[in-house]
Amino acid sequence: MAVKRCHTTTICGLPEDCLANVFALTTPKDVCRFSAVASTFRSAADSDGVWERFLPSDYRDIISRSIDGPDSLLRQVQSKKDLYLRLSDHPIIIDSGLKSFKLDKWSGKKCYMLPARDLYIVWGDKRRYWLWASHTKTSFSDVAQLRNVCWFEIVCSINTNMLSFDTNYAAYLVFKIKSGRYEFYHQPAEVSGGINGLEVEKDSFYLENDTELLKRREDGWMEFELGEYFVKGGEDDTEMSLLEMKGLRSKSDLVIQGVEIRPKECI
Repeated sequence: MAVKRCHTTTICGLPEDCLANVFALTTPKDVCRFSAVASTFRSAADSDGVWERFLPSDYRDIISRSIDGPDSLLRQVQSKKDLYLRLSDHPIIIDSGLKSFKLDKWSGKKCYMLPARDLYIVWGDKRRYWLWASHTKTSFSDVAQLRNVCWFEIVCSINTNMLSFDTNYAAYLVFKIKSGRYEFYHQPAEVSGGINGLEVEKDSFYLENDTELLKRREDGWMEFELGEYFVKGGEDDTEMSLLEMKGLRSKSDLVIQGVEIRPKECI
């Protein structure tokens, strides 16, 4: 697309700091479009003042919890825009390996992955039922592989104050089926969500039979949408139980990487 020139009598004639203030009130996606429209927009659109507004207010605290240390990330970036793009393209592992964090590229909303180790898995410590092993296609230390169990139940929860406010979030089970075996047809599972221990939603589904909720990810894993929740923000230490999944009896070859929590409809 050809870059257009602006006349000084238009918005392009505004001082750069004024343009930056305007751009900061939009979205990352909008700013990228502005930068492509006119060459006079680029400097303002790339300024640290704009991209600082798109980063979460607590981004310094989040980066400080990286297992690689904050300096390892900051050395790789030259500007706030670089940092934003780095966090949207390359998730960082935080909290001693118990979470990964990234930004949704187009909205700047927070996204988290809770690994299998951070989930409550019934009989997860019994080798008869579950194996814990490293996996080449994950950044976490290990994944949970179901061997054989008569009652399958996992629970995950997160404090809503960790998430972006005024945002509709969805939770996704990230998994694989080993050896191409699909044994969950006609095996209904139950999922429920709640706030501070109070159940507010319950549903049943078929893990591999619901094509509307089941998708293949770019990283080669499968994901299944388990439910959604609107985060208002401002609540005091509200614990959201995103997943309490029961059922799927006596089935093996399921490998669980974790549960991803991200804004609804964001890829």
